[in-house]
Amino acid sequence: MKWTSVILVAFISTSVSAQEVKELPRTNRFADFTATIGASQQTLAASYVYNWRVGTKRKFELGLGIRNTAYFGVKKDFWTAPADVARGSSVPFIVVVSEQKTENWDTLTVQRPFTNSLNLSANFGYHISGKFYAGFNIDLIGFTIGRTSSAVFTSNGTTRTEPEAKPVPFNLLLTGDLDLGSLNSEFFLYYHLNKSWSVKGVYQFMFVEYKTTNVKQTVPKDVDRFRNKANNGGIGVAYHF
Repeated sequence: MKWTSVILVAFISTSVSAQEVKELPRTNRFADFTATIGASQQTLAASYVYNWRVGTKRKFELGLGIRNTAYFGVKKDFWTAPADVARGSSVPFIVVVSEQKTENWDTLTVQRPFTNSLNLSANFGYHISGKFYAGFNIDLIGFTIGRTSSAVFTSNGTTRTEPEAKPVPFNLLLTGDLDLGSLNSEFFLYYHLNKSWSVKGVYQFMFVEYKTTNVKQTVPKDVDRFRNKANNGGIGVAYHF
């Protein structure tokens, strides 16, 4: 009788656990809006995300999204962008930890940068509990439009005026300084207010690129692409479908 009771309890516990997993949603679809701020720069982003919940307890998520990010700045410095000039290595992934060749960097100070980027994003998340959800996302590929702005180009202590600095139009994730264009990434933590709404805190790392029209860097080679790396903090709100 004793063993029968133990087996019955174990069976019931397993059945309840299986039922709980079964009832968890297989997907997480949501739209969110995020605002961030940094040193003389801000971003506003809106996105739609479709994630699949995976694992035996469906705590992990991965999926794709579409994100529109607007970047604003005032008198921001953009530095030499191409990895084969700016870094000690241009090998994918290794470029991220290679030394910075600051002696090769020239500076493009864009007076009023503004870009608007539409990108496909990759999204990864983990449900810490019923209320908390954390993760990471990053833009993969897309395009950018934005404001043509005057700029000041500085090379070896000599300055020249660039009247028509323009956003780089094509965006592509290639790892580190191999990247092209304007790409947004976030580390986030959501707090669920209820079934439909949640709020989030964000640490954002964003690449923004401008290119020159009339002047260019000439040493160690010709360069017309310059990058600003923004580290911003922000908040957001999400609606879950």
